[in-house]
Amino acid sequence: MVTMTPRHWLAQLAKRERRTLMWAAIWGVLAGGQTAILVVGLAWLIDQLVIVGRSPSSLVPVFIGLVAVVLLRSLFQALQESCSAQASLRIRQYARQVLLDKMAALGPVWLTRQQSGALATQSVEHIEALDGYFARFYPQLRIVVALPLLILCVVGWFDYLAAIFLLLSAPLIPLFMALVGMGAERLNRDQFMAVSRLSAHFIDRVRGMTTLQLFGHTKAAQQDVWYATDHYRRLSMRTLRLAFLSSAVLEFFASVAIAVVAMYVGFGLLGYIDYGPSPELTLFSGLAVLLLAPEFFQPLRTLSQHYHDRAAALGAAESVVAILNETSVVASEPALPRSAQALIELDQVAINYAERAAVLSDMNVSINAGDVVAITGESGSGKSSLLALLAGFMAPSHGECRVDVAAPVAWLDQAPCILQGTLADNLHIAAPEADVDTLTWALQRAGLTELLSSLPQGLETTIGERGVGLSGGQVQRLALARVYLSKAQLVILDEPTASLDAATESVVIKALLEWAKEGRTLVMATHHPAVVAAANRHFECRSGQLVEVAI
Repeated sequence: MVTMTPRHWLAQLAKRERRTLMWAAIWGVLAGGQTAILVVGLAWLIDQLVIVGRSPSSLVPVFIGLVAVVLLRSLFQALQESCSAQASLRIRQYARQVLLDKMAALGPVWLTRQQSGALATQSVEHIEALDGYFARFYPQLRIVVALPLLILCVVGWFDYLAAIFLLLSAPLIPLFMALVGMGAERLNRDQFMAVSRLSAHFIDRVRGMTTLQLFGHTKAAQQDVWYATDHYRRLSMRTLRLAFLSSAVLEFFASVAIAVVAMYVGFGLLGYIDYGPSPELTLFSGLAVLLLAPEFFQPLRTLSQHYHDRAAALGAAESVVAILNETSVVASEPALPRSAQALIELDQVAINYAERAAVLSDMNVSINAGDVVAITGESGSGKSSLLALLAGFMAPSHGECRVDVAAPVAWLDQAPCILQGTLADNLHIAAPEADVDTLTWALQRAGLTELLSSLPQGLETTIGERGVGLSGGQVQRLALARVYLSKAQLVILDEPTASLDAATESVVIKALLEWAKEGRTLVMATHHPAVVAAANRHFECRSGQLVEVAI
């Protein structure tokens, strides 16, 4: 896989809206052209009033024309901002979708190794940081090439010496901006990394608040958060310091260049310079050149103001590109089983992680439709990894895993996902169209009849995120009820009875076996003898091997 760089990724995003961004630059150049017409018209009006001595009433049509130029300039600026804002919005929507799709493609196994706070920051703040680059910097980068050349031609038409002065001073500004940009890019990259760490740090502390209070470490956690925020503050101030410094130096060079042009025009009008076109300077030409000189540097000034947007975009893009460059561990297109009866076939399959040796290897297994499979083994022996492989959450590091893609899969993890909402809301995740009777049936089958009858609001009872308000066993059974509502042919359960008492465990096992009689295939990782006894096939993860145990 070709590794993508932040610059390459930004260039790819810009190509998607190249036409709109080009129109934004064209409108910007036209707005700058109207400014040049305006200042030349003002110089001509002043010359006519002061030198020629014409009355203001005779110049009313010219005044009206200049007002029209101002209105036209405002229209072009509005069109520029509208085009650039629309392009930036569409680019950010696409970039966020690409990032979220990549996270989904990397799968749950990859997500479990990430900090949710950092991922949320990258999906929201880092993508939003691209706005300034595409809405302001990118169009201005095109404007800064065309507009100064246009103004330089106008100045050269009045006085080529003044144009030479402007041309000689112009390269100093981009050179300094490039030198400053190198440092700004590094600082913005550090700043975005710091805010990602801060988000993850804060969310981790909030989630573990109960544990921290129980062990009396809340003050230490508060101090850690303070140190993290202070580090972020320092990085932000360093970035702002560099931005203000670059703007100050830019203004210095521009002011010096404008002062040189003003001195040349002044000495030329006084007759102290008689070289080249200087003797032909008039109030009109001299004033026009003097008014055009700041406009020559204005696109460069605007680019300098937005230069930190480029540095911010590169810093944000680096963290996003790091995710886009991740190698997916999820199998893209699993092969179909060779046997018509088999639902899953493992052929010389091995599972390992980049930072570890092989977890399981040389697995040759065939699971048929209707099998009830129990997988046992010591903690860390590879049971959960094997279930993740069967569910399609990861690809084998060696061998071939063939799964019948026509069979829908249901997954129950050790820590089920329970959302803030009602019982019905959580059940509708598996079956959005299910009615009240169907939801009640699923809860009864999962052994929650007593809980449902004790709740005054029944299915409309609100529960908190992660099942706040329910016991651990009730959370597990609620997740099992979702599995019952699904139409999955292959059901993968990781410790389905881990938090249940003996009585409830027997109810759940009975319901699962009844469900298996309907043709479902159950694969369960467990430590409970009762679950193993209910299975018709038993596999044990032992010393890196998957061994089938006779029942």
